[in-house]
Amino acid sequence: MNRSAHKNANSKTPVVYSAMEVARFCGVVNQTAINWIKNNYIKAFQTPGGQYRVYPEDLVAFMKKKNIHVPDELLQVCNRIDGKHTLLLVDDDRVWNDVMAKYLAIKLDEVCIVQAFDGFEAGALMVKNQPDVVVLDLDLPGIDGIRICKMIREGSSFGKPFIIVTTALEDEGIEKECLELGVSKFLKKPINLPVLVENLVELYSAEASANAHA
Repeated sequence: MNRSAHKNANSKTPVVYSAMEVARFCGVVNQTAINWIKNNYIKAFQTPGGQYRVYPEDLVAFMKKKNIHVPDELLQVCNRIDGKHTLLLVDDDRVWNDVMAKYLAIKLDEVCIVQAFDGFEAGALMVKNQPDVVVLDLDLPGIDGIRICKMIREGSSFGKPFIIVTTALEDEGIEKECLELGVSKFLKKPINLPVLVENLVELYSAEASANAHA
């Protein structure tokens, strides 16, 4: 991301956080946040006056790595910056979900990545974050992926995201059912991550082209 253009969509002021604000988000004392920054656990820079400043996505990356809850306030700021896209990853395999998130964060630095680990959490995060794209596993606890696809098609509270379905299920009719529900891409597990990136880039390009001609 071009740091000089890193601004809140509603302001000309760059969005950065002080060590005190980092401490507030992480639920620790100010000195702990400063120590994290000094030890390069959190990516930061210094002002001419010597004060530490942290960009929102760098703070989010640190918090996710340390399994610190990321509040909605911080996610929403991350999503608003430079009109950044939002991608929701939905998979109950936490290890695989994290692998996808880390890989995509490197390959798609203009995308804010949000993770859900079951169907109920996916629904709640779609309402809150209005993602552009959902990468959705079908075999989920709570609410399965097919039902989520139906909810997106029939409701308005989730926005109208592109859906990439990923599944290890062998049911021959499931791909046809998904496509009839408006799914954009259907990928069989195990997923090739470079192929997933190609599909995401294609969808974001299609969205940008549609917006340009709107």
